Amino acid sequence: MHHPAWHLLRADHAAFVAAFLDAAFREPNHRSLPESQLGVMLEDHLYSVHSTEGDDAFPRDAAQYLNEWAQHGWLRKFYPPDTDEAHYDITPATERALQWIDTLFTREFVGTESRLFTALHLLRQIVYGVEGDVDVRIARLEAEKEALDRQIEVLRNGTVPMLDERTIREHFQHFGRVARELLSDFRAVEHNVRALDRSVRERIAGWTEEKASLLQAVFGEHDEIADSDEGRSFRAFWDFLMSPESRDELTTLLDRVYEIDSLGDLRDDARLRRIHYDWMTAGERTQRTVARLSQQLRRFIDDQSYLEDKRIVQILDRIGRHGLDLRDAPPTGTAMWINGIKADIALPMERPLYLPSEEAELHTVLDDEEIDVDLSVLYDQVAVDPARLLDQIRFELRDVDQVSLGTVIERHPLREGLAELVAYVSLATGDHLGVIDEEQRDVVRWTDRHGVRRRGRIPRIVFQRSTRHE
Repeated sequence: MHHPAWHLLRADHAAFVAAFLDAAFREPNHRSLPESQLGVMLEDHLYSVHSTEGDDAFPRDAAQYLNEWAQHGWLRKFYPPDTDEAHYDITPATERALQWIDTLFTREFVGTESRLFTALHLLRQIVYGVEGDVDVRIARLEAEKEALDRQIEVLRNGTVPMLDERTIREHFQHFGRVARELLSDFRAVEHNVRALDRSVRERIAGWTEEKASLLQAVFGEHDEIADSDEGRSFRAFWDFLMSPESRDELTTLLDRVYEIDSLGDLRDDARLRRIHYDWMTAGERTQRTVARLSQQLRRFIDDQSYLEDKRIVQILDRIGRHGLDLRDAPPTGTAMWINGIKADIALPMERPLYLPSEEAELHTVLDDEEIDVDLSVLYDQVAVDPARLLDQIRFELRDVDQVSLGTVIERHPLREGLAELVAYVSLATGDHLGVIDEEQRDVVRWTDRHGVRRRGRIPRIVFQRSTRHE
């Protein structure tokens, strides 16, 4: 087996390595340490070992051991942004090995009740979460309601059931294990994001094809990770943790738990009391890793755009220099063939003259008659500018929220007669600027081009102010 965790457990000095890495990273929850600080910690650890085992036990200095452990995959050596000092962090493989070692130590008692209840709760969520029968789900909720009613009745009768000391300690230990496992999960998620970042950098370094193809492949992998079960679970956990209400509730619950005297020496673990802040710190590191991946893509796009612009300028410069060289000695014969190029000549006399349209006769139409009328003929008689009508409507709506078509025509008489009236109706219906009330009628009046007074009854049209038209 070539897994780094297996090599750590099989190492000659596995106890020494595991003890130091656990004390340096897991116990204080250090997500990373600079090389100088970690080297001083290892020197102190080596000094304590030499005092009991002798100087020959571990003869090399701290820096050599750190580099060796990084080569074995037990530590991750990296350089954070804006710093030239190397930093170290334990890898997910080392985290798994240390977790397995934790299980070898004898616990005060093996609590099975809390884990059994957790398993049953998860099974119930799965079974009833996929149940499609409404009656079954209602029956389940009714049973839960009856159980809650019985508990309320017991409390009203003066009986207050309390957890015994064994149950409290068992639940608290179960919570501690789950809380620490969450921290290790963050390292695994961050490791996956770093692997994606490394693959993107490798592709960018050796990419010679089109930029769009690379971006499509990279964003496809990024979306695949984000939409995976692990990605969606992490996003839901992070959203819950970033909620101020959730953080306040966690803080309150932990403070109240640590006030319980039955926990005894279990309350000595001060790190567990602020474990939700450690979750946030670990989550922020993962988010920063994702942000660095986005910055890497941004730089790649900018660099590629700069290189493409520079190449275009170089091509233009070469064309210019070549043109200067040919100025005094132009080539003879046919230099280039261009297909499909001709002069588009249009003589003025070939254009059709203006042909006025014939005036259409208007006949009175009774309200009860259903006649199919082609209203486009009205537009052929005169030219109506809808923009002018729309400006008049906006002018009337400058101080009020709505105005009727009758009021608009009264203040801005019709210039083009019935065609202009039809244009108003078209604005009201086609652009959703007005509302038509079929139950009420308005009478509009105008004077046609021959000086004849005209009158028409139309449904009430009300124009209303819209931010889209302002």
